[in-house]
Amino acid sequence: MATASELPRPSRASLLRAAFAVNTTLILAFVYLLFTEASVGAPRYALYGVAWVIVGLWVMFDTDVAPASPATKRKAAAVAVGYFALLAVAGGLVTSPVPGGTNGLRVAFLPPGWGPALVYGGDLFNLVLMPARVVGYAALAFLVYDTVVEAAGAAVSGVVGLFSCVSCSWPILASVATSVFGGGTAIAATVTTLSYDLSTLVFLVTVVLLRWRPGFGK
Repeated sequence: MATASELPRPSRASLLRAAFAVNTTLILAFVYLLFTEASVGAPRYALYGVAWVIVGLWVMFDTDVAPASPATKRKAAAVAVGYFALLAVAGGLVTSPVPGGTNGLRVAFLPPGWGPALVYGGDLFNLVLMPARVVGYAALAFLVYDTVVEAAGAAVSGVVGLFSCVSCSWPILASVATSVFGGGTAIAATVTTLSYDLSTLVFLVTVVLLRWRPGFGK
């Protein structure tokens, strides 16, 4: 178990990047509400959506990937792309066609963070590209990329290193579990209230464990 002295402490640069992510997201959310027909709705849902975007931006701006060979980076990128694709399906960004659904491209003005969502309905698949999910899943995929690169230099190597550590493999399983809690159903009117709470909790815990990776490589 990590002691207080071993816990990560944010640097000044990290705090500045976090402040940049917060300010940028809040400004964009305000402009979005000001110039579109979107409304906040239930405040906590909007807060969750904004939190996904803020945390996702912070992760991508504040994570420094360890040096690695081109071959290691290619393998890590392949794993990260596959991970993002898995999340896209499990989290509802890509779904099967809905019988009688609306075809074509449209914009759904959902609450900030969840909207503006780019929605596409087709004969082969549907897309529901909510900013919170796209940014959040991209951030998780980037953290997986960073984890695989770091695993290459640990006691165990490559993907084996990623899955041999409980604190690294649990987030991958937990991220897929967001689909069970309705993680990708924000566009549906029948979504349960608890799905937002649970999927957001899973996302934040996943970010913490993939970013910190307690016990990784030990």
